[in-house]
Amino acid sequence: MRVIGIEGTAWAASAALFDSDADEVVIESDPYEPDSGGIHPREAAEHMGEAIPSVVETVLDRAAETAEGETIEIDAVAFSRGPGLGPCLRIVGTAARALAQTLDVPLVGVNHMVAHLEIGRYQSGFDSPVCLNASGANAHLLGYHNGRYRVLGETMDTGVGNAIDKFTRHVGWTHPGGPKVERAARDGEFHELPYVVKGMDFSFSGIMSAAKQAADDGVPVEDICAGLQETIFGMLAEVAERALSLTGTDELVLGGGVGQNDRLREMLRTMCEQRGAEFYAPEPRFLRDNAGMIAVLGARMYEAGDTLSVSESSVDPNFRPDQVPVTWRDGEESVARAPTTDGAIRGAEATVTVESGRVEKRRVPKTYRHPELDDRLRRKRTVAEARLTSQARRVGVPTPVVRDVDPTEGVIVFDYVGEADLAGHLTADRCRTVGEHLARIHRAGFVHGDPTTRNVRVGEDRTYLIDFGLGYHTGHVEDHAMDLHVFGQSVEGTATEPDPLLGAFEAGYESVGDDAVLARLREIEGRGRYQ
Repeated sequence: MRVIGIEGTAWAASAALFDSDADEVVIESDPYEPDSGGIHPREAAEHMGEAIPSVVETVLDRAAETAEGETIEIDAVAFSRGPGLGPCLRIVGTAARALAQTLDVPLVGVNHMVAHLEIGRYQSGFDSPVCLNASGANAHLLGYHNGRYRVLGETMDTGVGNAIDKFTRHVGWTHPGGPKVERAARDGEFHELPYVVKGMDFSFSGIMSAAKQAADDGVPVEDICAGLQETIFGMLAEVAERALSLTGTDELVLGGGVGQNDRLREMLRTMCEQRGAEFYAPEPRFLRDNAGMIAVLGARMYEAGDTLSVSESSVDPNFRPDQVPVTWRDGEESVARAPTTDGAIRGAEATVTVESGRVEKRRVPKTYRHPELDDRLRRKRTVAEARLTSQARRVGVPTPVVRDVDPTEGVIVFDYVGEADLAGHLTADRCRTVGEHLARIHRAGFVHGDPTTRNVRVGEDRTYLIDFGLGYHTGHVEDHAMDLHVFGQSVEGTATEPDPLLGAFEAGYESVGDDAVLARLREIEGRGRYQ
C-alpha cells in the first residue's frame, strides 16, 4: 500500500510518500522561515501557496520512479485537516482534493496532533502509550480510552514553543528561540522560576513573565535559560508521569517540534527508567511538523475505511484530537493500573505501601529534575499534604488520619482508608459526593490541586479525598474551578459514559458551593488550545 500525505498546518509545507510494504517514508519539506518574531498567518499562507505544489510534485516524481509499471500506484491521499492556521489548512485541503480526484483515489482527513501520537506508536511498536505533544502552538497529553484519544492534560494559556519564543523575543533573539535557549542553557546555572502544575494541566504565562523580569533585572541570560528548561520540562515530565499513573500504561511517546530538545528527551527518558516504563521519541524529521506522520496515519485510517468525500472534507482550525473516532483501533481496551512486583503502587510522585492498616507514602527523589527544584517541591508538597489532609477532615470531608510526617525525607504515614480507587468504581452518587467534598474545602479557603479519580478512595459507605500534595490556600474562583476541571478530565479519561457522572458531580458541587465557580468552569473548558 502506498499513501501520499500533505501537511501544512502552520509553517512546514510538506509532502510524503509512505510505502507500507517497504516500510519506507519519503518526506519533502519546505519550511516557512520568518525574518523575525513568530509565524505571520498571511505570510505563512502565501508560502504554502507557493511551496505545496512543489513538494507534492517532488513526491509524485518519487512515486513514479518506484512504480512497478508506467502508472503511478497510489492507494489514498491523506492531508492535515487541523488543528492549525485556517489559511494554511485551506491551501492544503484544496491541494489534497485536487490530487485525490486526479489520481481517482480516496481522500483521508488526518488530525495533526493524533498523527504525532500515532507515528510514535507505529515506530515504537507500543500497544497503548500516553503521548506528550510538545510543539510551538500546543502542549498536551493524550491517552486512549473508549474509542478515542482523550486530552488528559493541556496548557491553559500558550504552547510550549511559543512560550519560549516570547522570552527570546524579549531579549532580542531571532526566531526560532528554542534551539537558542537550549544552547545558552548549557553554560548557565539554575535560576528559580514559578512552577505551575494543576493536576495534569499546566501554565506557562507566569514563568514567562518571571523570566522576562529576571532578564530586565540583570540575571545572566544563560542562567535564565537553564531555569526555563529545568522548570518547563520538569513540569512536562511530571504531568506525563501523572498521566501514566492515571491510565495505567507504562509506555510514553513524545511528539512535536520541541521534542527535538535534548534536555526534554533526557528528562522523559530518566523519568520512565525510574518508573519502570518505556519511552520512545521519533527521529527529528518525525517530531517537527511533517507529512510523513500524516501519510502513515492516513494509511491506517484508509485500511479501516475511514475516508472522506470531497463534500465532507472541509478543514477545521480547532480540530481537537478527542473529536476523532479512532476507527483503526476498534475493539481495543484501555489498560488498568497494577501494583509493582513488591505490592507497592507507583503514583506520579510517590510510592505507596500498605502494612498493618497503615499507609506509608514516600516521595522519592525525581532524578530527572534539577536537585534544587526537586528538593523544594518534595518538601513543600509533603508539608502541604499533611496540613491540608487534616484541615479537610476538620471541615467535614473524610480523609485519612495523618500519623507521622518527615518533610526532609518526603514521607507521610496515614491510616488506611477505603477499599479501592474511585477510578474503577465510578457511580453517580460517588461523583456527587466528590463534588460536595470539593465545595466544602473551597469554602474553607483551599483547593485539592489534583482531584483525579485516582485520588479518591471509596468504601461501602464513605468516599475519601486523598493526596493533597498539590493543594494550597486560595479563595480565588479561578483556582476552585480548576479543581473541578481536573476532576472532570480524569472522569472523561477513565469512564465509559462520563456525562451522567459529570452531571452528578456538578450537581453535588452546586448544592454546597458557589455558582460562580461552575460558571468559571465553563470558561476554563473553552481555553484548551483546540477549542
